[in-house]
Amino acid sequence: MSISGINTSNTAYIPTSMSAGEGRGTRSTAANEELSAGDQRVLERLKQRDREVRAHEQAHVSVGGSLILSGPNYTYQTGPDKRPYAIGGEVTIDTSPARTAEETLVKADHIRRTALAPADPSPQDRQVAAKADSMASEARLEINAERNGEPDNRASPLQALFDRINDLPPAGGMIDTYA
Repeated sequence: MSISGINTSNTAYIPTSMSAGEGRGTRSTAANEELSAGDQRVLERLKQRDREVRAHEQAHVSVGGSLILSGPNYTYQTGPDKRPYAIGGEVTIDTSPARTAEETLVKADHIRRTALAPADPSPQDRQVAAKADSMASEARLEINAERNGEPDNRASPLQALFDRINDLPPAGGMIDTYA
């Protein structure tokens, strides 16, 4: 249902606790009647959660396309009917920068759309989307620097700003702040 994080190998794990379709057979009405009313409620909640998990995960996979490295991987809980139901899951996506700044900009948008694909993105999904936004900002800085004939300051955009300020001519006389 959520993205579990971005690790240092530039991949994001998108846990998917939501998904389309139950993907499992149902027991006969007679078999379901053997369960207590409490077990029936638990079973219905598990079935609903399973549908949500699979729908959530499928949204990531559908939008992710070439970004998908592995998954979906599900976490299961056994219901009172002794069947497994998905209660969580994840998909691993590639979040590494592309070869060029222009390609990275396109890829960052794809990562963002993949992370936010489910109808109800989790906090982890939103975190991966924010990282993609940051990647896109860095790519834009690099593209702008290349267009302006500036050296690549992607490692330190703040230093590039300070360098520009220091290169400006003085704006006027000194002001005595101790008067």
